[in-house]
Amino acid sequence: MLRFAPSPTGDLHIGNLRVAIFNYIVSKQKKEDFIVRIEDTEKEKNIEAKDQEVLDLLALFNIHYSQVIYQSENIRFHSAMALQLLHEKKAFSCFCSPQWLEKKQKESKEAKKAYSYDDACRNLPAELVIDNTSPFTIRITRPDITITINDQIKGRVNFEDIDSFVIMSQDKIPTHNFSAAVDDMLNDITLIIRDEHYINDTAQQIHIRKSLSYDKEITYAHLPTILNDSNNPVSVKSLLEQGYLPEAILNYLILLGNEVPKKIFTMEEAIEWFDLSKISKNPTPFDIEMLKTINKEHLKNLDAKELSRYLGFADAEIGELAYIYLEEVTTTVELRSKIAPIFSERDASELFRKETDIMIQTIKSAPYFEEYEDFKNHIMKESGIEEDNFSQLFRILLTNAETGPELAKIYKCLKNYIGEIIK
Repeated sequence: MLRFAPSPTGDLHIGNLRVAIFNYIVSKQKKEDFIVRIEDTEKEKNIEAKDQEVLDLLALFNIHYSQVIYQSENIRFHSAMALQLLHEKKAFSCFCSPQWLEKKQKESKEAKKAYSYDDACRNLPAELVIDNTSPFTIRITRPDITITINDQIKGRVNFEDIDSFVIMSQDKIPTHNFSAAVDDMLNDITLIIRDEHYINDTAQQIHIRKSLSYDKEITYAHLPTILNDSNNPVSVKSLLEQGYLPEAILNYLILLGNEVPKKIFTMEEAIEWFDLSKISKNPTPFDIEMLKTINKEHLKNLDAKELSRYLGFADAEIGELAYIYLEEVTTTVELRSKIAPIFSERDASELFRKETDIMIQTIKSAPYFEEYEDFKNHIMKESGIEEDNFSQLFRILLTNAETGPELAKIYKCLKNYIGEIIK
C-alpha cells in the first residue's frame, strides 16, 4: 500500500504533486493500492474546501486512488496508542511549561548539547503525576540506538540524538508525526515516497512504530527538493491558470532530475519505465522555460478539435488555426490571446476609414472561395483599393492584427468563418 498525505492548509504545490505522481506510478508498477490521506488534525490551520480542491486536482491529473481517509477520524486510535505507550513506560507525561522548555532549549543550544529536552519529567514519581493538575503533554522516550534507513534515493541514512519528543499536545491532539506513524501502521503502508524536507520526521515515525512493537518494515524514498528563485512553492493551480496543460506539468515533474528514455511522454508510458533509483540525489531548480517547451509539445500533440476546446470552441478548423499560432506561443493563455482578437470587433484606423468600409462591404458580398489567392484577387479587384494599402488592411480585417502568420495558412482555417469575422 502506498499513500499521498496532503494537508488542507494551503494550495497544492508542484512538490506535493510530484510526490502524488510518483506514489501513483509506483503503486501501479507494484500492483498495490494507492490511498489519499488528508492530514487534517490541526483544525485551526485547515482551510475550508482545500481537501476537495486537492482531490479535484488529482482527478485532473488522472491520479486515481482506492480510498480517501481523513486523519482526524483516527484520533481515537492515536489516543489509544499513546495510552499504550504510557502504560508500557515507553512514554511519559511532561508538565514543563512552554516558557521553561524555551529556556532549556536555548541553554542546550548554547551548550551544544545533543538533546534540547533534558527529560525532566521522565522519571517523576507516580504520585506526582497522578495528583498533578497542571496541563501536560505526552512525550515518547528517546531511543537508545541509532535509527538507520536504506533510502531508495539517498542510500543509507543514520539518525542520531533523537530527543524525547511530544506525541500528544496539551489539548490531547496527536502531533503530526505520531498521527502519521500510527496511520501508516493502520493502513499497512509498505513504501513512503515524499520530499526530503520531511526526512527528519522519518526517524521519529520509525521510533514511534518500533515503540508500538510494529515490526513490519516500511521502506522510504526521499525526493530532492525542487528549488525556486522566489523561495515560494510553485502552486499547481497557478500553473494551470497560466495555461499549462496537466499532461505537460506531469511530464515535466517526472522528467525533473530524472533519467528518462525520451523527453515527451504520457503517464502510461512513464509507468512502463519509471525507476525511483534513477532520481538525482541533488535538489533540482524549477525551470519554467523547460516547462514551456514541454507544454508546447503537448499542445501540438492534441487532436485539433480537442485543442480548440481550450480556446472556447469545439471545431477542428479552429484547432488547425491554433496549430499555426503555436509557432509563436507556448501556453493556452497565450494561444487564446492570438485567437480571440480574430473573433473580436475591429477598430478601423481613421486614416483608412473609407478603404476599410469598402473592403468590408466587398468581403461581405463576395462569393465563397476555396483557395486564398482566388479570394484575395477577387477582393482586390472588386474593392479597387491600391496595393500599398490593401495588404495591411486585408490582414487587419482577417486577423485583427498588423502582423502574424501567412494569410494563406490562416484563410485555409477561417474561410468558413468569414461571415462571422467580418460584420
